[in-house]
Amino acid sequence: MAEQAQKVTIDGNEYPLDSLNDAAKNQLMNLRVADQKIASVQQELAMLQTARNSYAKVLAENLPK
Repeated sequence: MAEQAQKVTIDGNEYPLDSLNDAAKNQLMNLRVADQKIASVQQELAMLQTARNSYAKVLAENLPK
């Protein structure tokens, strides 16, 4: 069975990975790293927002009536 060449889709266009020059491959790697970091930061932000909401709720419960 023949192996299929890996492909990447950029702006709706599909390219064989081996057709990209080294500069394009490097930028693709940078883009993937940036996307991973963004996803990680978004998860951290969601956790911090949840914690903040909890702190605000507890604060409201402890304010003088």
